[in-house]
Amino acid sequence: MRAIKLFLAGLIAVTGIATQAQTVDEIVSKHVDAMGGADNWKKITSLKREGSFNVQGNDVTLTITVLNNKGLRQDISVGGTAGYVIVTPTAGWSFLPFQGQSEVEAMPAETLKDRQQGLDIAGALIDYKAKGHKAELLGKETIDGVECYKIRLTLSNGNVATDYVDTKNYYVVRNISTLHANGQEMEQTTSFSNFQKLPEGIVVAMTITQQFGDIIINKVEVNKPVDESIFKAG
Repeated sequence: MRAIKLFLAGLIAVTGIATQAQTVDEIVSKHVDAMGGADNWKKITSLKREGSFNVQGNDVTLTITVLNNKGLRQDISVGGTAGYVIVTPTAGWSFLPFQGQSEVEAMPAETLKDRQQGLDIAGALIDYKAKGHKAELLGKETIDGVECYKIRLTLSNGNVATDYVDTKNYYVVRNISTLHANGQEMEQTTSFSNFQKLPEGIVVAMTITQQFGDIIINKVEVNKPVDESIFKAG
């Protein structure tokens, strides 16, 4: 079940150096437009995604509910055994019995800091300056045959991630983040594909790929009421 733990850690995702063609701000602006525009994303208060994946022969169902900047909850079911991860601006908890937890555990500070990035529904690149992030263009790199702009994003909390933006459609097709667990750092690579535009005008990736395989998102709900009590452990 280590692969599930790595996936959950990842979920819970750039000062400009000019190239001959575009600056980092021009690239980010085109990315924002490709994802539906900042105005549409600012209207999104809640986002709920349901999906599934398979890890080591185990079918896993996953529901991710985010109330923008207020709470994130991941509900996971493995072989009929249910667990969850909760993240808020001030605390986080996990209860994952399929990983040996017998009771709810508070999230260590370093893990909480990593996972709080998921509270931002729009993602770090949209309005990145207003959020206190910094962006740096590191040139281009080819990812799985796709030419990408490589952007290093230093978040306001000090965490660093690298986004690979497709030079043709300006979608982020890969993200590499540094995560912290048990006093150690690890890199997590997440790829995104099967982008779809929702009726609300925003674009989301319906396939999320990590080292163990593909998470297939089969349902997305936008701006549905969310009971904030789901972000309390118990």
